[in-house]
Amino acid sequence: MLLLLIFSYFTSTGSPGKKDKKQKTEDIAIRQKKQATAISLLIDAKRNEITGNTEKAEEIYLQCIDKFPEEATAFFELSRLVAEKKQYEDAVKYAKKAAALDPENIWFQLFLAEILQLNGDIKETIDIYEKVTEKYPENLDYLYQLAALYLATEKYSEAINVYNKIEIKAGISEEISLQKEKIYLQMNNITKAREEIEALVNAYPDESRYLSLLAEFYLSNKMFDKALEVYKRIAVIDPKDPYIHMSMADYYRKTGDNAKAYEELKLGFANPDLDIDTKVSIMLSFYTVNQMYNELKDQAFTLAKILVDTHPEEAKSHSVYADLLLQDKKFTEARDEFLTVVKLDSGRYIIWEEILQLDLQLSKFDHLAETGKTVMELFPEQPIPYILTGIAYSQLKEYEKALKVLNTGVKLVINNNELLAQFYMYLGDTYHALRRTEESDRYYEKSLALQDSNAYVLNNYSYYLSLRNENLEKAEVMAKRAVTLEPENPSFQDTYGWVLFKLGRYEEAKTWVLKSIQSKEEPSGEVLEHYGDILYKLGDQRQAMDYWQKAKAKGQASELLDKKIAEKKLYE
Repeated sequence: MLLLLIFSYFTSTGSPGKKDKKQKTEDIAIRQKKQATAISLLIDAKRNEITGNTEKAEEIYLQCIDKFPEEATAFFELSRLVAEKKQYEDAVKYAKKAAALDPENIWFQLFLAEILQLNGDIKETIDIYEKVTEKYPENLDYLYQLAALYLATEKYSEAINVYNKIEIKAGISEEISLQKEKIYLQMNNITKAREEIEALVNAYPDESRYLSLLAEFYLSNKMFDKALEVYKRIAVIDPKDPYIHMSMADYYRKTGDNAKAYEELKLGFANPDLDIDTKVSIMLSFYTVNQMYNELKDQAFTLAKILVDTHPEEAKSHSVYADLLLQDKKFTEARDEFLTVVKLDSGRYIIWEEILQLDLQLSKFDHLAETGKTVMELFPEQPIPYILTGIAYSQLKEYEKALKVLNTGVKLVINNNELLAQFYMYLGDTYHALRRTEESDRYYEKSLALQDSNAYVLNNYSYYLSLRNENLEKAEVMAKRAVTLEPENPSFQDTYGWVLFKLGRYEEAKTWVLKSIQSKEEPSGEVLEHYGDILYKLGDQRQAMDYWQKAKAKGQASELLDKKIAEKKLYE
């Protein structure tokens, strides 16, 4: 910057004219003294600016301007300094003065244009760049800047003219051709837009990518015959082009030939050179979710299988296939694909959760417990693996392990009352299994406090109370609410009937337990035994014996059943 300052002074000394020798000498001496003073001030200002004392620097620049009002560099430096503080109006004022004092200095002109643009004075900015490009017609950077300014002010024809000048100097290029095409489309001049892409293709006839751009242009503007012609040309020039089959598929789809579109898609999906992200994106663009899972499900499955076969080491291919299998309720196959996904990429939590959910759905409790441990280690802050693992341990009758996992997981639940209620529910079940009834009741109450319409909790809590002959009136209210919420649930029907039995309301109990028996093809031994007990209380001992015998054949009945049968008498 010091070189710029010094250069400014030495180029502004002027001509001595016809003064006498003595006067000339005096004038030179005066000028040199002024220059030395000005240089000293500017250097001092710059030193303060560099060391961070910008206020002092600004003060010195102002002193310099006051003493030397014709010194352009001082105005320029002051403009630059205030611009850094975003004081653009002042910056424009000083930059204009610098540019006026030294109109030949290109840097002053460019800086003024920059500050004008920051201040929102686009018209003046354009005026400057128009003059600059006239003076420096070979500088492409100035032309690009002028074109951008024209575009910003929607002067499309002027922008086109500038880009044409650039093309004359630099030749046809992708950047300029596509920019001009975009501008012509903005101007609704389809013909000119097409000519730009055609010119690009003619300039680079063996570049298949430009041919693809031309084909897509034809296709988007319903020039189907021309588009097909270009696609065929691409296939000849570059038969290994990974996108050609996808482009052809798009062509056939838009022309209504869905069968050919599907065949092209299969060819494209089988090409290992085409990346998997592009394939998945195209698949989603060709098929709506509804189509993939319904009327075009077979096509979607075929493409997903090709994806897996072509990219066997890509987690994403197996994930796509697994999602389709899951939607088609092919749970075992979906689980296998998800297991492959985590072998290839163990960092995707959502996939692990899908595996755990499928383990639960398929009753693979051993695998659920083992996999749950892995997921809890990988993602210790995620609560859902804890609740699912806890369920697995409960199903395996490892209740202490279930309790430990559930009590750990419940602490991780934040701002999710629904999930928290689920944790409380399973804690209630687990404490019940451990015969810790006080804690079991407490967690059921906590669960219902968050979700009072959880039919599962209402049913279990009421049933366990009835088994203990405690709070039967409360149990009856909860059981009735559960069966109201899910009137076709045979387990809830049996619970309500059993609570009514415990209350001595035998006729009502008979109705509800019979509903439960009729609701299931294979009623459990427990339900059959309940019905036998009710019949006994209603005085029908012969039928009671029949149902106790059926219950014994089924299994899962009470410890007293054999005694009931042996002595033909009800024991409670």
